[in-house]
Amino acid sequence: MTVSADDCARNVLEVVPLVVRTLRATMRLHRGAHLSVPQFRSLGYLSREAGASLSDVAEHVGLTLPSMSKMIDGLVERRLVCRGISTRDRRRITLALSALGRATLQRARARTQARVAERLDALSEAERATVIHAMQALRPVFEPGRRSDVAPLKPSR
Repeated sequence: MTVSADDCARNVLEVVPLVVRTLRATMRLHRGAHLSVPQFRSLGYLSREAGASLSDVAEHVGLTLPSMSKMIDGLVERRLVCRGISTRDRRRITLALSALGRATLQRARARTQARVAERLDALSEAERATVIHAMQALRPVFEPGRRSDVAPLKPSR
């Protein structure tokens, strides 16, 4: 059976949004009542991008700088996020998760993983191995910073 890159792309475009929707809904369910969705998304972003700027987080979450600033103030006050000063540019404020922020996010992720595992339990062991193999194959193709992320795409005809 010949499988083209286009066939593969079509399947990725059909299935990945379903998986992402489930992950987001489950993460929201387990984020805790004390965190809004934008706050939770900010914690998730800072777990991957320690040292990010306020602008970086605002762009990721989709908030204006004033709104993000106010939200980060609240997360700092609640000791979920720490502010720091960049070692490269002392004028730049950096943001990172605190120990409490990491623990809060880890709790939500652990609960989400357990719920996703419940769903994946419906697959056979061989099917779960196939999913793991597919995820391992996709990771390097879609990792941030991959050269194709910045290379111009071929014009479509």
